[in-house]
Amino acid sequence: MPQDAYFSDDSMLRIVHREFAVALSGQRALLMQATHPVAFAGFFAHTGAMDEPYERLNRTAQVMDTIAFGSREKADRMTRRVRAMHRKTRGVTEDWAGRFPPGTPYAADDPVLLFWILSTLVDSALLVYERYVRKLSRDERDAYWQDYKVIGNLFGIDDADMPETIEDFDAYMHGMLTGDDLYITDEARELAVQIVLRPPVPFAAKPLLELANQITVGMLPPDIRRGYGLSWDPVRGLAARGGAEYVKRLVVPVLPERLRYVSSARSTAA
Repeated sequence: MPQDAYFSDDSMLRIVHREFAVALSGQRALLMQATHPVAFAGFFAHTGAMDEPYERLNRTAQVMDTIAFGSREKADRMTRRVRAMHRKTRGVTEDWAGRFPPGTPYAADDPVLLFWILSTLVDSALLVYERYVRKLSRDERDAYWQDYKVIGNLFGIDDADMPETIEDFDAYMHGMLTGDDLYITDEARELAVQIVLRPPVPFAAKPLLELANQITVGMLPPDIRRGYGLSWDPVRGLAARGGAEYVKRLVVPVLPERLRYVSSARSTAA
């Protein structure tokens, strides 16, 4: 483990993100992020991420992996670069989107918008971990959130702009999902089609990716899933839950570390 790392091997952030299974949270997080029309304008449409959603997902994963398992120096260098890009990303929306009128300003370093982006990563990672690895206690979930606040700081979000406890975070997510800020635009729906229906993979890998995509669709909140026009039914829901329980109880516990943990986690433990 790098001596100057932000996190240690016993931190909840590393415990959660060392699992290969948590990579399944990326697609869900991306779709959740795109439901905020102003954040969507700043983090997707403005930056060209609409044309390369998987490239954006990979870049985010690389930065997060460095923060979780790399040295402070590398993490600081990468996040400084991201913050510099965020400072340049500014504009106004062009059309009505839910409650937001044309001309609504956006900035990628706006703490409100940036926190929504961060929150979708947290919410999705915790959901996937608990569904496919193991149930977390309240204190474990809170410890994970406290770790993630360090990441928020690295991206320029002050502690005062983030919930204090995991209960406060859960309340924030509930408020976002039941409030009127989220609205799925036609452009966001197009992104969902690219991510879920037409991913850029070799033909031989399509069955495996189709399974991952079905997992993603099943983990979306029902209103958001319907908003994207993605179909789901009780039979698929039961199959997805049953498959998750099988993986959690019978597969993950017996996997060797080289198949269970990401390479960054294995190298820090070596």
